[in-house]
Amino acid sequence: MADKNKAIVVGVGPVEGMGGALCLKLAAEGLHVVVAGRTEAKLGSVVAAIEGRGGSAEPVVCDSGDPAGVVCLFEAADRVPGKLDLVVYNAGNAALGTLLDMEPAYFEAVWRTTCFGGFLVGQQAGRRMVDRGGGTILFTGATASVKARPPFGAFASAKFALRGLAQAMARDWGPRGVHVAHVVIDGAIAGEKIKQGLPQVAERLGEEGMVGLVGLAEAYWQLHKQPRTAWTHEIDVRTLKETW
Repeated sequence: MADKNKAIVVGVGPVEGMGGALCLKLAAEGLHVVVAGRTEAKLGSVVAAIEGRGGSAEPVVCDSGDPAGVVCLFEAADRVPGKLDLVVYNAGNAALGTLLDMEPAYFEAVWRTTCFGGFLVGQQAGRRMVDRGGGTILFTGATASVKARPPFGAFASAKFALRGLAQAMARDWGPRGVHVAHVVIDGAIAGEKIKQGLPQVAERLGEEGMVGLVGLAEAYWQLHKQPRTAWTHEIDVRTLKETW
């Protein structure tokens, strides 16, 4: 493992999900992947899938909104031989709620997971990459990063904030060699959440109406591999059927 660069993916759920797809892709490209999320069983399934394909990975249970937990996550990654080459912040589900009736604690919880966690993870990654003058930090955005509409008021406000945070980091750390980018996923993702949780929606959209996991993971990888003379800060990814 000493000759492997490392990646940390924060916000990993099922194998057939955005975080799981990213972990599988990065491991297939030769990185040792630190798989981070809140559910131990799901992390274990992703690690087993990676190891079953000949890759290397390890799980770390972590609440991305907890400062001490994020520090522990990065300290765990530090103990693994190799250079920290890539960090992806992928936490935050599309939280619903009516603003007139929303409890303040709910609004704060959405912000804490979606934006504050991005700050904590980005800061820890930046502290390791800026001094070295290299590395990539990628943030997962959504349609709500650029369009605020009900019933996604809390989610959109947090995603807007995460997008601004990513821009600030990119402008600060980019000249010092760290590539920071933001990915707007415009549409439903063809993963376990929609296929099992909302099968009628998945059937209505069809495979070409949902953003594919393999294509998404490839987009993240290509961002990471961009040369320093041609960096992209933001991309948006959608299906051919998405109205935008």
